[in-house]
Amino acid sequence: MDDKIRVLVAKPGLDGHDRGAKVIARAFRDAGFEVIYTGLRQTPEQVVNAALQEDVDVVGLSVLSGAHMTLCPRIMELMKKERLNDVLVVIGGIIPDQDISKLKGCGVAEIFQPGASLEEIVTYVRKNVRKKQ
Repeated sequence: MDDKIRVLVAKPGLDGHDRGAKVIARAFRDAGFEVIYTGLRQTPEQVVNAALQEDVDVVGLSVLSGAHMTLCPRIMELMKKERLNDVLVVIGGIIPDQDISKLKGCGVAEIFQPGASLEEIVTYVRKNVRKKQ
């Protein structure tokens, strides 16, 4: 049985900046995770379909556009509809403090703001991922 953690790194919305997503994708790969990167400008539906098709353990969303309060709750809603409740969802990007509890309330496990170390993110995912039986 392959017990590698499978991570989908996604850039939902119209944000065109993907350097951070590529950096974290590389950090996940270097940590031994299997990484699937969706590329830029993904709709919530595309993100969830990719998570389903790739049978991932983790979805990492990179949001810098300010559209996180529209995109992320929609992604969580679609994930619940597809019964992806065992998939860990983390967000990295420009997320104001006042939005963090709302995002966690809709099912996001953790939010990593600017300044979070790659080691901190990798460690969090490793400790909190729920491997499929």
